[in-house]
Amino acid sequence: MNVVRRIRLFAVAGLSLAVSLCLGAGSPAKAAPAAKLVQDDCVKCHAQPPADIASAGAGHKKITCFDCHANHRPASQNNIPKCSQCHTGKKHYELANCLGCHKNPHTPLNIVLSGNITDPCLTCHSQQIEQLKQFPSKHTKLYCSTCHNVHGKIPACTQCHKPHYAEQTAGDCKKCHKAHQPKNVAYGKEVPNKDCGACHKKAIDLLTASQAKHKSLACVYCHQDKHKMVPACQSCHGTPHPAAMLAKFKGCGDCHNIAHDLNRWDVPAKAAPAKAAPAKAAPAKKK
Repeated sequence: MNVVRRIRLFAVAGLSLAVSLCLGAGSPAKAAPAAKLVQDDCVKCHAQPPADIASAGAGHKKITCFDCHANHRPASQNNIPKCSQCHTGKKHYELANCLGCHKNPHTPLNIVLSGNITDPCLTCHSQQIEQLKQFPSKHTKLYCSTCHNVHGKIPACTQCHKPHYAEQTAGDCKKCHKAHQPKNVAYGKEVPNKDCGACHKKAIDLLTASQAKHKSLACVYCHQDKHKMVPACQSCHGTPHPAAMLAKFKGCGDCHNIAHDLNRWDVPAKAAPAKAAPAKAAPAKKK
């Protein structure tokens, strides 16, 4: 192949390449695919809401940003949904102004209540109000927010009430009292005598000084389950005395005093009938 022919071939190839480049430059470019937002994109601008949800999001932890915020402004003029969009089927969800209590929707159960509030609480906590009505006390007249100013907060009884004795704790109070029915006193077998003695000092002092077997018993052994329950002596002791004695002394306390002080045998004997006064001597007959 001579030099001239080689030059011609290179020229043709170069011309073909140039034509191809020119034709390609004139055709329209293909449109790039639309960008698709992902959860991580939200965090780039909105760092605090995902952090709030991670720490105290409750049920909101199970959903994505897009489940509530389907679009972004300006494409969507209002991308803040109503709570009722998801929360339905309960009386509580019919209340107006959700954000009045649930101030941050990303931490829905971090609720700090201000003012005197009861009615909204009752849509969920109906059992507690029934107890307050059934067992009236000073607690019945209080607003829910008086004690529970933070949702889920259970205050110590000693926040308002003086303890029965110096070492008493809030845990001790719960052994006998329930917050929504404080006068319906009920207790278990683990309550120590000192808890009872805080109110029933005379009884515990007598029992402590006694030498009878009752001294070794716990108060709750006799006064079981329910406050002010007074057992019959026969429930433990049966009927140890003969019928003739029981006919004369109707009650155990006629001889044994009270159960906390069995040491005293101070039943007074029946007084003997008074003797008749001696008859006056008959006056002497006059002579």
